[in-house]
Parts: sequence; C-alpha cells; structure tokens
Amino acid sequence: MRQSHFLTVCMLPLAIFTLAFLAIPIGRLILASGESDAGWAIYLRILQTPRYLSTLMQTVVVSLAVTVAALAISTTAGLYLVRNRFTGRNVLLSILTLPLAFPGVVVGFMIILLGGRQGLMNQILPGHWVFAYSITGLFLGYLYFSIPRVLLTVMAAAEKIDPALEEAAKTLGAPAHRIVLDVLLPALAPALIAAGAIAFATAMGAFGTAFTLATDIDVLPMVIYTEFTLSANIAMASALSVVLGLVTWVLLLIARNMSGATIAAGG
Repeated sequence: MRQSHFLTVCMLPLAIFTLAFLAIPIGRLILASGESDAGWAIYLRILQTPRYLSTLMQTVVVSLAVTVAALAISTTAGLYLVRNRFTGRNVLLSILTLPLAFPGVVVGFMIILLGGRQGLMNQILPGHWVFAYSITGLFLGYLYFSIPRVLLTVMAAAEKIDPALEEAAKTLGAPAHRIVLDVLLPALAPALIAAGAIAFATAMGAFGTAFTLATDIDVLPMVIYTEFTLSANIAMASALSVVLGLVTWVLLLIARNMSGATIAAGG
C-alpha cells in the first residue's frame, strides 16, 4: 500500500467523525437559527433585546472573572506544590483535583449546602447570608471545577522550567518578585494562556451548575434552555447557541495565536 493511500485510510475515521458529529450538527444549528419570521435578522434582534444582550455580557464577565481567579489561585498553588515536597502533598493534590470527578449538578448542590437558605454559612453567620442562588454562587461553582483544570496544566509546565534560570537570577541579585515576573511567568505564559482559554470556554458553556442554582441567575446556557424547552423558540435557541459558540471560538483562537507567538518568542 502506498504511503498516500495509507494516510488516506488513517484519516478516514477522523473525516467521518468530523462530518457526522461536528460539521453537520453545527451546520444544522446555523440553518435552524434563520428559520424564524425574522430570518437572519434574528442575530440583530439578540443585540437589540436587553435581556439577551445583558445575559450575553453577564456570561462573558462571569467567565472572565472565573478565568482570572482560577489562574491566580492555581498558579500560586501549582508553583508551591512543584517546588516543595512535604508530608501529605499527594493527599492535598488529590483533594485539589477532586472536583474533576463531579458533574455540574453536584457542584451546584455543594454550593447550596454552603450558601443556600439552609446552608452552612447561613447557619453560623448572622444576617441570613444567602449567596448560592446569585452570580456569586455561580462564580464560586465555576471556580470550583476550573481550579483543578488550570492547576494540572500549570504544574505540568512548571516542572519543565530549568531551575538554573532561577538560580542565575538569584545570583545576579534579583528579588523574589522579579524572579516571578521575569523568569517564571514568561516561562509559564503558554500554559497559562491555554489553561485560561479552557477555563473560559468551560465557564461559558457550563449548564449543570447554573441549572441547579437557577433561582436568580440568567446566563446564556440557561436562556438557551428556557427558549428551547419552555418557549419552543427553536430559532432563538439556535441563534443564541451560535453566538455562544462564536464568542468561545474567537477566544480560543486568540489564545491559540497568543500561545503560539509566546512559544516562538521564547524558543
């Protein structure tokens, strides 16, 4: 068998998968968004309708906030765990990555147990402090399952940093914060960009947690769900899905380009 024929046979399963599970469904989703009376102007309607526009902006803001918080927490914890060996380190790492085993519904339920009307915080603190059903609760839920994803990526990248670079900086008299800013963060930049993009995309499309905490929350996945199931507005649900996917895809594309540029500059 010729090499070209062998490569064609190897690529055939990928082509079938891409066509059947990616291209056709996405194409059908785009076509469905234009099947209302408004036609393709339905996308303009999204920008002109305060509820849809505010929901889109709120979803993006929450996702960005979760991404920034997850990067800050995971980078600090990841560098510490990579550079230090102590009793219970593996147990601590297992606890930090435990959220990977939980679906969004379970995460939402845990937030309710913490900050719901009958939650722990409301029982031990005065003033009936209830935050589970608000954007604060959603932020904490998204952050909970974003931290382990970012943490593992940061730790994998941090383990590859040559310790000699830090030793050289110390020898030249660089203070600790300059070592972090001038040595560690540039070396971790590609991993941080990639992990941040994944965290943002996950938060943008997360549904289970939002559904569990949906009392006072209006984010894009929930609006898509209500438009489809309660209003039977398939065109609007499809259009909102396309907008959600487009925003996430643009962010992933930007992150990919930034990560590649950083790698090229560093190598």
